Amino acid sequence: MPNQHSSYINALGTAVPAYAIPQSKIAEFMADALQFDEREQRRLQTIYRQTRIEQRHSVLPDYGLRLGKFTFYPNTPGLEPFPTVGQRMAIYRTEATPLAVKAIRNCLADYPEFELRQITHLIVVSCTGLANPGPDIEILEAIDLPSTTQRLAINFMGCYGAFNGLKTADAIVRADPDAKVLVVSIELCTLHFQKRSETDHLLSNALFADGAAAVLVEAQPRAERSLRMRTFYCDLLPEGKDEMAWHVNDHGFEMTLTQEVPAVIRNGIGKLMSRLLEKSGLTIGDIGYYALHPGGRRILEVIEQQLGLEPEQNRYAYEVLRQYGNMSSATVLFVLTAIWREVLTQGTADAQPNILSCAFGPGLTLESMILEMNMTQPERVTAAASSASVPVS
Repeated sequence: MPNQHSSYINALGTAVPAYAIPQSKIAEFMADALQFDEREQRRLQTIYRQTRIEQRHSVLPDYGLRLGKFTFYPNTPGLEPFPTVGQRMAIYRTEATPLAVKAIRNCLADYPEFELRQITHLIVVSCTGLANPGPDIEILEAIDLPSTTQRLAINFMGCYGAFNGLKTADAIVRADPDAKVLVVSIELCTLHFQKRSETDHLLSNALFADGAAAVLVEAQPRAERSLRMRTFYCDLLPEGKDEMAWHVNDHGFEMTLTQEVPAVIRNGIGKLMSRLLEKSGLTIGDIGYYALHPGGRRILEVIEQQLGLEPEQNRYAYEVLRQYGNMSSATVLFVLTAIWREVLTQGTADAQPNILSCAFGPGLTLESMILEMNMTQPERVTAAASSASVPVS
């Protein structure tokens, strides 16, 4: 029987822009933009290889092109005059909503019995663009929702922003069981390339990508499959506030992501997980699946070390990182969608039904949750797939 005080994820969908650019090509673009010599280029290529990212998607084709072919950046040595915040936000206003709508269509295509007009609330999460009227109103118009649909924008919170969107949806449907909440995360991180050669900036430029994800939350579980949002827990590690930050600068939004971030997370992740599990009435043995935000390879490795995980248990995060890179707040929803597609849709669950998920962002903020799988399919596949089946959008 469904828990009358619960909320359920009943559909997920993802989308990426058309330009899929190999990591090696992006490294070439960056080396040219920074006017690196041969030694510096070799160092940059090493950094890019170590990310374990094979390709990233962008709304800009420029990262796969060479000087003379750029469509956004100036076709000049050093890309001068470097694009301003205003120029970058103009691209955001053009590209964000179509990508979000694509993710919504993919989300609801998986749930054909749900009617779009049933949506009562729209929550839009984004930290890579700001506009008002913004994507919330544009999405409402694009998918023909009533003008009375309640809207909320969650902006500038960073990679953990999707958790705030889901927590808000959870609160809404608990308060109003008739509510149907659509949470949409849109991130165009590649608009904010910074032409700086410090190692921390090189690392940021090597990780971030564009993507969108949509989630439908209801007070009742979907008949054949759903994810009950069981527990949320957040914490703050002030000692890491200078290691990860997100500021508006003259030439885009500037990400600070230092090499100390994994060490800060190492010191805090154990306590976070213990308190999350305690709040849930669970132990680590009750967790069957992990949906960790792939902020970077080293961050995933640190979490595995602290929680005693094997890389195979964390395969969904690695696969998303490999295929898409770090899409800020949308990324953890890609990981959840991979689990949804492989485990819930195919009925391949072979472990405990609980999913542990977490993400990190400026502050240094730690957000986490536990989801519980609900499946009532008449036929179940017994053998679990050996690797993640990540949706190609």
